[in-house]
Amino acid sequence: MLGIDPGTRKAGYAVVLPDGSVVARGITELEGLAGCVQTLARDHALRAIAMGAGTNAAGITALLAPLGLPVVAVDERETTLRARGLYFADHPPRGWRRLVPLGMQLPPRPIDDYAAVLIARRFFADEGNGAAPRN
Repeated sequence: MLGIDPGTRKAGYAVVLPDGSVVARGITELEGLAGCVQTLARDHALRAIAMGAGTNAAGITALLAPLGLPVVAVDERETTLRARGLYFADHPPRGWRRLVPLGMQLPPRPIDDYAAVLIARRFFADEGNGAAPRN
């Protein structure tokens, strides 16, 4: 599954397996997104795209339509906040920063790729519950 966190200038993406493990992730400008998705589709057996149903989702869905992969809208509420926690789990603060509560810290780089991981995982969770993905 390819998760995409859509934005107005860039998008985060992540290839996630049904067990939640991450195979690939990154952030790309919108101009390069179709080529990036095409490469990911060639390198991984993607069955669909889990698109965050937020900013510019309709525009990015239209941009990716020629690739022929089904696009499923997934609720992306709270993914930015949870992505911050996922980032800090992978990159724990060091030095004096470890004394500052994580809720008061901001990651030193964009975390759209971590949000894309959460969107793909949410798709699998919704699918596993027998429910249709949230819009």
